[in-house]
Amino acid sequence: MLNMNNEPQGRRKFNVRPNDSRRRAVLHKADGKIVGIGRIEEDVVKSAYRRWAPVYDATFGKVSTVGRKHVVEVINQRRGRVLEVGVGTGLSLADYKSDLEIVGIDLSPDMLEKARERVANDRMTHVTGLHEMDASALSFPDASFDTVVAMYVMTVVPDPEKVMRELARVTKPGGEVILVNHFSQEEGVRGWVERRMAPFAEIIGWRPVFDVSRVMGCTDLQMVQRQALRPWGIFTMMRFHRQAAVTADAAE
Repeated sequence: MLNMNNEPQGRRKFNVRPNDSRRRAVLHKADGKIVGIGRIEEDVVKSAYRRWAPVYDATFGKVSTVGRKHVVEVINQRRGRVLEVGVGTGLSLADYKSDLEIVGIDLSPDMLEKARERVANDRMTHVTGLHEMDASALSFPDASFDTVVAMYVMTVVPDPEKVMRELARVTKPGGEVILVNHFSQEEGVRGWVERRMAPFAEIIGWRPVFDVSRVMGCTDLQMVQRQALRPWGIFTMMRFHRQAAVTADAAE
């Protein structure tokens, strides 16, 4: 039964533009180019997705459909308990096979409200919880899930590196962490557009400039697959194997 409660049991030198009184996202520059975007505060993300919630399914939801379905097909080949981080309005929930147990979290109460309505209306008994929660401080015990998936999330969260460590922590040894995300380009037309969008990160609620290195620093995770997804290869799927802890006996 769905739990409606919010609480569950290199080389470059960067020039950083200071925050103004509106706490705009800090832009990192190298050689005059924007190469990164700093922290986006949680209240800014919530505000942005409060605006997105009424139109999300008809806008970005349409763009992300192919990639989202592809990843759910991958997860449906697995077993056990699945955590979907950034479940949003619940667009993917009906596509999971019924013998998986699905738990979803999101920072936006407005998005979660729509997800809960979708679960109730479609009687999705395989969805056992939808929680308002910060992905960088998950309220789940270690090794709680066989699969953890974060789709279109890492460019949104305030601290991507911390989130990656949390995703690894709640994944069982031998399990998988799967990301779907936009990673920016330094050159070309796409890179130019991404850099022009960067100053508006706090308005749109995500980072148009986001380097893949920001999700590669967790030593408990080993990348086993990286695949560009349709449409147009804008989004990438990355699969990580959660390595088993090294015991003292094994180390000897």
